[in-house]
Amino acid sequence: MSSSRDDFGIAIRSALLKKGARQKFSLFFLLILATIIFLLDTYQFKVIKFTKTLVNDGIYRVTNIFTAPLKFIPVVNNKINEITFAIKENKELKIELKNLQNKEFQVEFLKNQNDSLRKILESDVKIKGKSILAKVLIDKDSPYLKSIVINRGSKSGIIKGMPVVDGNYLVGKIVEVNYLSSRVLLLNDLNSRIPITFGKNSIQAILSGKGENKPVLEYLPELYEPYGNQTVFTSGKDGVFLPGIPVGKTEMDELDVQVRLFSDPNQLSFVTVQLINLNKDNF
Repeated sequence: MSSSRDDFGIAIRSALLKKGARQKFSLFFLLILATIIFLLDTYQFKVIKFTKTLVNDGIYRVTNIFTAPLKFIPVVNNKINEITFAIKENKELKIELKNLQNKEFQVEFLKNQNDSLRKILESDVKIKGKSILAKVLIDKDSPYLKSIVINRGSKSGIIKGMPVVDGNYLVGKIVEVNYLSSRVLLLNDLNSRIPITFGKNSIQAILSGKGENKPVLEYLPELYEPYGNQTVFTSGKDGVFLPGIPVGKTEMDELDVQVRLFSDPNQLSFVTVQLINLNKDNF
């Protein structure tokens, strides 16, 4: 048992001695190598100098190659920032351009409305009695029924049966009244019947709507031979429409006498309601 312990101790000491010898040899070798390098650098041998130059150039080249990408990082970063700013600015300009276009459309729309109102106010032919201007809210158009809804009602003094004109020209009459709105039956509606007069002899007839753009004249005298381009006026015989309101011009269509209305029923934006006294018992 004791002999085995001695062998183990001897082995450890031997290993330490060998390790120390190697360390001493390594240190001695490094000292010799350092001395040789010092002497070679001191005496500047051509071979050593050339080798040193090659090594330095190689190191510089390699360093330049590996550091080149780092030089481009600020440049790339600046380009990315410029592109990002350009994209953001482009979006803002598009939004601003769209807003300007919308404003231009609004200005154009208001200008057109202002021109329409000016034409109504500057009309040469004066409408008899009091009247009120109204805006068309809804245009109810079907194959036979033609009417519009305006933004004036009983609050503004409108009652059923009042005439409605576009500038100087008759377009229909009030057939339904609400507190803030009213419905206007147009001349070309299937249910419209208006007494009219036309021609040098003041021919009397009834203007009847057919659900189309042009109403027709009915109940003409038996011996009368109609012809076109005669101005048609309201006769006022129904006690509703004032006499002498222009309606349109006569046109011949085979056996029917049509009337080309002065005011296009499909192009109404503003109309004027004539506030006349009506006998409500008639409606």
